[in-house]
Amino acid sequence: MSILRVGGAVRDELLGYTFDEIDWVVVGATPNDLLDAGFKQVGNDFPVFLHPESNEEYALARTERKSGKGYNGFTVYADPSVTLEEDLQRRDLTINAMARSDEGELIDPYGGQQDLQAKQLRHVSASFTEDPLRVLRVCRFAARYHHLGFEVAGETMDLMREMTQTGELAELAPDRVWRETERALCERNPEIFFRLLHVLGADEAMYPVKLTEHALSRLTHSRDHFDDSLRRWAALTGSDFLPDLSCRAAIPKRHLTLSNLVLTTLTSGPPASSEETLFLLEQLD
Repeated sequence: MSILRVGGAVRDELLGYTFDEIDWVVVGATPNDLLDAGFKQVGNDFPVFLHPESNEEYALARTERKSGKGYNGFTVYADPSVTLEEDLQRRDLTINAMARSDEGELIDPYGGQQDLQAKQLRHVSASFTEDPLRVLRVCRFAARYHHLGFEVAGETMDLMREMTQTGELAELAPDRVWRETERALCERNPEIFFRLLHVLGADEAMYPVKLTEHALSRLTHSRDHFDDSLRRWAALTGSDFLPDLSCRAAIPKRHLTLSNLVLTTLTSGPPASSEETLFLLEQLD
């Protein structure tokens, strides 16, 4: 049995970033091996366990194969025979498909370190298309690392465009769409997330806002003043908010309410009396 640090912690270490969470993969072990060592299993769908002291997640090396629609439409195979390379191959981007051993050795079978140096966000394999949420994740990583000069690799953009055109994003659960969107809103350059989605045509029917250049410019300006998703969302929607448009994302009521207030204020002007001001503020509760 071998235990290795994987994913974001390895990536951010190589980038010189601090990281709070560490994910671990366990190769050559069974669920009983971890349970006997005091680990606690999380759920029944995936072989993920919590360390008895650190509470960090330890996952058995596994492969996944698309077998149906949606988030749960995967057949998971976790077995001591699954190799580290097979586990890393199921991940989304090469920069997230690296591992670090206890001895400090970097295991990088898919060129993640080279892509870090080249500032490329590149998919690991064709299995990228099995999870449409990865389109949003890649756009979010582009927003996170834009200031470092990172770009989405051309072949990965082609793959995401194909996934968008075939309607695969329609399979995403609304709450997962918003969860990824909210995280993107809090990234360093959130406008990049929405710009890429717009380029891909993936924003249509996903959000109740027309992603104009003015909308993206407002979001760019707001990130220098606000760091929360609520006010950044309100800046994005602004006068381009489309309140009657149904969308795929499960946007929280407070975000929609603020967008409505901003649109109302921009359309009809600021409140003319203290009573109108109070009315607007009460809608924020």
